[in-house]
Amino acid sequence: MLSESWATLWEKLAESQPDHVAVVVGDTHIKWSELNDRASRLAGALTSAGVGEGDKIGQLLFNCPEYLESAFATFKVRASTVNVNYRYKAAEIAHVLGDSGATVLIYHSAFRGVVTQVAQMLPALELLIEVDSDDDIKESQVLGAVPYETAISANEPMGPIVRAGTDSLLLYTGGTTGLPKGVVWSHTGLFGALAFTGYASMGIALPTSSAEVASVAKELNTSGRSPVNMTAPPLMHGTAMFLAFSTFVMGGTVVLLGGRKFDAAELLRLVQREKVTQVSIVGDAFARPIVQELERAEAVGTPYDITSLGRIVSTGATLSADMKRALMQRARNAVVLDMIGASEGGPFAVSMTMPGQDPGATAHFMATPLTVLFDETTWEKIAFGSDRSGVLAASGPMPDGYFNDEKKTAETFRTIDGVRYTVPGDYAKIDADGTVHLLGRGSVCINTGGEKVYPEEVEVAARAHAQIVDCIAVGIADERFGEIVTLVVSQTSGSNLKDKDVIEHVKSQIAVYKAPRYVVFVDQVYRSPSGKADYRWAKETVLAARIQQR
Repeated sequence: MLSESWATLWEKLAESQPDHVAVVVGDTHIKWSELNDRASRLAGALTSAGVGEGDKIGQLLFNCPEYLESAFATFKVRASTVNVNYRYKAAEIAHVLGDSGATVLIYHSAFRGVVTQVAQMLPALELLIEVDSDDDIKESQVLGAVPYETAISANEPMGPIVRAGTDSLLLYTGGTTGLPKGVVWSHTGLFGALAFTGYASMGIALPTSSAEVASVAKELNTSGRSPVNMTAPPLMHGTAMFLAFSTFVMGGTVVLLGGRKFDAAELLRLVQREKVTQVSIVGDAFARPIVQELERAEAVGTPYDITSLGRIVSTGATLSADMKRALMQRARNAVVLDMIGASEGGPFAVSMTMPGQDPGATAHFMATPLTVLFDETTWEKIAFGSDRSGVLAASGPMPDGYFNDEKKTAETFRTIDGVRYTVPGDYAKIDADGTVHLLGRGSVCINTGGEKVYPEEVEVAARAHAQIVDCIAVGIADERFGEIVTLVVSQTSGSNLKDKDVIEHVKSQIAVYKAPRYVVFVDQVYRSPSGKADYRWAKETVLAARIQQR
């Protein structure tokens, strides 16, 4: 297993392919030589400020070149990045930075107001670096903040140093059911995990040194086999950052949206212009607007050319069979890869639809060779085909654990019969042939009248209705049943669905007791920037609606 830092890997890539475009952000193209030089200068600024091994650096940034530059610089000085959701309020940002022990925050000037509040809450923040976001900012510059470009121009490039694969990065989970938690990934562990969708998928032996990584990347690039990967979620989401990492070591180019909100038209323009070979999305939340934009362009006679796409990858939320079909009708050479994964590791199951193949049923997954199903009480393996439900687990490369949380680490990363597994809490049944029936995350499981109902099941059934755009299922307290299943729904323009329409539709798909007893209609279902369901928002929406109806 390779035991070097990501910074060392990227330095070797910059040395071997200085003129290769590493990153495209909107209309900006960045070569490896440029990325390495600016990151090295920022690393010099960090070193001058006393930042080094083991320190934590928060990133409160929209998609921008500076996001990857600052990540590179962080790794160069052997510090750890800390991703911060830019939709968070001051208290939420303070929690992430305080929990991680961050002493540095790099932020866009658009966040001056909230950063001023956070700085007052966290005296441990010793260095603030502000990236100009070209906004019309009313707030004064945060006291003591250093302009990003000043930090770059005022410092000479930091030279390479000896680093280790034990260096780490902190990935904070979305916190859609509770406070965000920091997942600790060592550079070595993350390299091994990403090999699944990188080297292994191309039949390439895993490199064992940074020199080999650079050599393989250059050969793939020279032969025209290196990927051009577009990620729809923003960089502050783990899926996007990790895709960038895996793309770099394959000699490829990372393509990112330049806008601050997901824009299907921008995504498709970039796919067409940059000849993108892979696009990564998060379920129907991204697929549906992409399909709508494709249909709009076709209707006016200006269809997008997306024939370069060889793979469409989805993880983090359900990608329906209908959306797969619609995408594959336009990207006829693309393989659609739908995966069950988590910030804590995986994948736990995969659905692969080959060109010309019908995707079949929604949420039809197959176990991987590393997938195991455990009884959550005895922690004995459940045999595939037993018709028993259990918790999904996977062995293989995985994080070290949760930051400063031994109890949660022991619960999620379990060593059983001498093998370490990651068990994030997803429940499933697995058939004898390896077909995985995902039930959902245990932390949002609904207990109604003694019966367990997993939101994912209800949501998949509801979204099969042609007039339902999106939905989230939650449990609401009830005196008789303990909890009742409730559904927050958005519908297509012009539709006039009633509660009973949705309820009867779900009853026709799954067991009657799993159907919602109460439906709340909204203009748009709120999801995180990464596309994940926000169960806290859904519960608050339902409770507010019930109060209004009293």
